[in-house]
Amino acid sequence: MLTTPVVAQPLPGDFVYLRDLDPSIQQDIRYAGVNNFVGRRLPGYEANECIVKRSVGLALQKVQRELAPQNVSLKMLDCYRPARASREMVAWAQDGHETAAQRRYNPGFSKSELFRLGYIAEYSGHSTGAAVDVTLVDLTAPQGPSFDPDRAYADCIAPETRRAPEESVDMGTGYDCSDARAHTAAKSITAAQRRWRKLLVSAMARQGFVNFSKEWWHFSLPGGGRRAYDFPIVRRLR
Repeated sequence: MLTTPVVAQPLPGDFVYLRDLDPSIQQDIRYAGVNNFVGRRLPGYEANECIVKRSVGLALQKVQRELAPQNVSLKMLDCYRPARASREMVAWAQDGHETAAQRRYNPGFSKSELFRLGYIAEYSGHSTGAAVDVTLVDLTAPQGPSFDPDRAYADCIAPETRRAPEESVDMGTGYDCSDARAHTAAKSITAAQRRWRKLLVSAMARQGFVNFSKEWWHFSLPGGGRRAYDFPIVRRLR
């Protein structure tokens, strides 16, 4: 049976593939797979690619260059997010069903509270291309285990050895953890974890990024516009 290959269309406006600006920045776009709080690939995420506004990409490139002498790299966890994916998140939070795997990401309350508490919103800055989720990788550290979708991991505030592997530095919680320990300035983490967070926040801030105080991983670049886009994320043309 013949199949029609997926061909990437030109990106709208001033969006770019981050790999075209800096291929050294690592990428693990979590909503393009099953390793996320919903437990499945979200609509619009058809490829593991970070797409951002060009100004955001150039700023990330500068952050990466600053970190390189320290043998540290950025790793992108989410970039541009199609608006349809945000709508799916809202529907998921309100569907009245929650599995044990999903509860790992919000151990202290029901997922139905995520919308009220501001962790999920119908409008996301990610859909403008000006917001990103990012962590750090210590390039001198041995590579850890990969995520196993069949394993029952501890929740996102458990010690690093028990929670789902991030293949990055230990920031004190897993990515997308809806808990007070994930607040950037949380006191209930170790000194080493605070140092990693400070390194990330400081490096990003020097290039104009603003951190969301409830999520150590979330940053936005002011001036990126308010328009939410809904084009799909597809493989970049080679």
